Amino acid sequence: MSSAWAQDNSQAPADATLAFVLDIQAPEPIASGLARHLELQRYKGLTDLDNAELERLLSAADVQARELLATWGFFAPTLDWQTTAGPTQGPRWSIRLKVETGPQARISEVRWTFTGHIQDSKEHRAQREALQHRWPLPVGQPFTQEAWTESKNVALRQLSAEHYPLARLVHSEALVDAEQHSVVLSLTLDSGPEVFLGPVKIQGSERYNEQQAQRLARIPSGRSYRQSDLLEAQQRLVLSGFYDAVFVSLDTSGPASSMPVRIELRETPRQRWQLGLGVRSDTGPRLTLEHTQHRVPGLDWRAVTKLSVDRMLQSASLDLLAPPDDSLWRWTLSGKAEHQRFSDYDLDSQRVRGGRTQLGERIDRTYYLQYDTARYSGSLDDVRESVSAHYAWTWRRFDSLPFPTRGWGLGVELGTGVTLGSERVPYTRAYSKALLLFPLGHQGQRLSLRGELGAVTTRNADNIPSTQLFLAGGDLSVRGYAPGTIGVSNSTGTITAGRYLTVSSIEWLVPIRSGQQRSEWDALVFVDAGAVANAASELRTRIGAGFGARWRSPVGPLEIDLAQARDTKRWRLHMSVGFRF
Repeated sequence: MSSAWAQDNSQAPADATLAFVLDIQAPEPIASGLARHLELQRYKGLTDLDNAELERLLSAADVQARELLATWGFFAPTLDWQTTAGPTQGPRWSIRLKVETGPQARISEVRWTFTGHIQDSKEHRAQREALQHRWPLPVGQPFTQEAWTESKNVALRQLSAEHYPLARLVHSEALVDAEQHSVVLSLTLDSGPEVFLGPVKIQGSERYNEQQAQRLARIPSGRSYRQSDLLEAQQRLVLSGFYDAVFVSLDTSGPASSMPVRIELRETPRQRWQLGLGVRSDTGPRLTLEHTQHRVPGLDWRAVTKLSVDRMLQSASLDLLAPPDDSLWRWTLSGKAEHQRFSDYDLDSQRVRGGRTQLGERIDRTYYLQYDTARYSGSLDDVRESVSAHYAWTWRRFDSLPFPTRGWGLGVELGTGVTLGSERVPYTRAYSKALLLFPLGHQGQRLSLRGELGAVTTRNADNIPSTQLFLAGGDLSVRGYAPGTIGVSNSTGTITAGRYLTVSSIEWLVPIRSGQQRSEWDALVFVDAGAVANAASELRTRIGAGFGARWRSPVGPLEIDLAQARDTKRWRLHMSVGFRF
């Protein structure tokens, strides 16, 4: 540790004379901590202090300094106070404190005691073991009061997150051996009873019936309590678009065998308009206008109409979504039209899709029919059309949403179609994606691995619309590249969609801490790689690398990344909100 002097440099009023100045010689951050917290500093402006009063203040300051050092794990420090008379003009005394902290105490043992249902539960033995395994202050770690307090809070939060929402910390003790510079920690956690989810009580449902909220929330009544079940229900209700605010909680006055779940809702207006203005480095200013009709008269479906305009891309879309039925299946119908300008050609595309989707607790399923048309003008003069049928399946196993720290997700989409026009050519389309999150150690660090694979098989791809092929680049693809800029380059240098896609990414995330406290921010470094080609043998990887930050915002993860494309050496800023898989 480096040593430093800490001196109080605050200024007294110009017409006042300080009673003393205090210099502290100690390792950092001990010096600045003592200078900030010692109550002795409060009395420096009392010009009528006499020697006896100063001695009393110094005696109290010595006691307080030792108490402060103990909170930082230094239980056998040496403190040397030196007081000298000041000059004729200026402070009456100069006080110097020299601190030899000695070794910082370390954890020598952690003693656990469990009471309540979990004490003898064989079913939840793994939960007890996980609490001890994830304990943030293990044997060998330096002791501080702040880390000790935070660790107890973490253990209690982990215990109450599954099965035992009524858990409490009933006893904790830190036994210090100052001579051996060691600390024995002991804590007793009372789990209370195991709690099972009971009936759901809806509050605030006016325009939309309670049955709809019940279906969207999907509270697993009768199952042992998990905090993630309530958080996921809350997220589903918010993301449905029918509610502006949602609060899901347990009614702890109910019995543990069937504890009621309270859902408080604030419904969105029947109609909502949104105007958006933005700027992208590759396309310049962008204007978006969105209208949501949450209950189409006579149909009870939700309709979302969106217009988007910038220098390179203009689009209009309509999405219709039916309320879920008892099996959580819902009908969907959508249409989209785009005009996109490239360097030497324009692309006009239309898409119409209809089908059904089911959003489950862990698994989502969708099947749909789709019509695509793409009209090229300029250097490419062509019209392509197709009809296709698709089935998509997504499986998620993350510990908590929308801020997962471990788990995995897998998505697969399979489709088959036929081109229209003078020659009808059948084709198949396959796409898969995967995400793996796993922790590194006990400090909240984690690794994120992401991958995508796509392939279109056919004897002739010339008539397949670009909407059925692949492009890469952008926030959720290869950062450092603009969306859709990784593709197949033709003889004129124009980038078009290709038949084969590969994308991979690795991220290392590290929590940003303030002292021993974890903040709401994570820092990360990452490397992305991707390629698009018309033949698997022609895939040429493009790499982007950079750094960024993640904020656990009230609306979901806020992602801010700065990435450099390896081949162009240009940097690009990427921003997005929400966890998506």
